[in-house]
Amino acid sequence: MSTTTTFAEVAEGVRATIAAYAQALDDGRTDDVVATFCPDAVCEIPGMGTFEGLDAIREAFSGWKPRRPQRHLVMNTLVTDWNDREATAISDLVFLLQGDSGWAIQMVGRYHDTLRNVDGTWRFHHRAATFVT
Repeated sequence: MSTTTTFAEVAEGVRATIAAYAQALDDGRTDDVVATFCPDAVCEIPGMGTFEGLDAIREAFSGWKPRRPQRHLVMNTLVTDWNDREATAISDLVFLLQGDSGWAIQMVGRYHDTLRNVDGTWRFHHRAATFVT
């Protein structure tokens, strides 16, 4: 593979974007969630919809601000293909929500991501979630 960017640089950039998304989502920072996406991004979430473009993504996520403490635990991120401009990755997801009796698992799933390097920052071009619970 002929590239000036190393796999380690791509993988770390991808993981940083995934972490920034999860933390902003859990904190209810809609603008920061939206900032992790490309202008022409598509985000697919089962049971919630498919959102195309930043305006649609912003509108969707602004309606999902947490009312209780929550955590999207994203792990086992595997970068499956990459070059200087684009990378694909698969990550496992466990979503926890704090209730009256403590923390409980709400869902388990996977993210299938295509990210693009936009001015040195990796952003989601296509994000699709799948759930197993």
